[in-house]
Amino acid sequence: MPRKYRHIKEYEREILKLKEDGLTHRQIGDKLGFTKEQIKEFFKRYHKKQRRIEAGVALRKKGRPPKDYAFRKQDKIAELKYIIARKDTGL
Repeated sequence: MPRKYRHIKEYEREILKLKEDGLTHRQIGDKLGFTKEQIKEFFKRYHKKQRRIEAGVALRKKGRPPKDYAFRKQDKIAELKYIIARKDTGL
């Protein structure tokens, strides 16, 4: 039996285009096979993300970072300091 679940994020461009054309949430949902509530929640998340981007807030993935995340961050900082020091010395 095939899986009926489809991630709404895959249809982002189509949903936004249909909204620009003036369709309601229910009409968009009927056209693409989603419910009105799914489309409504999609727009809520989309607008929240756009507000964060406009405000200059860094978007982060949800969930727990990997165990070695702190080490990777420190290594990256050390690498950048090394690059800056090399540029300063003219090498």
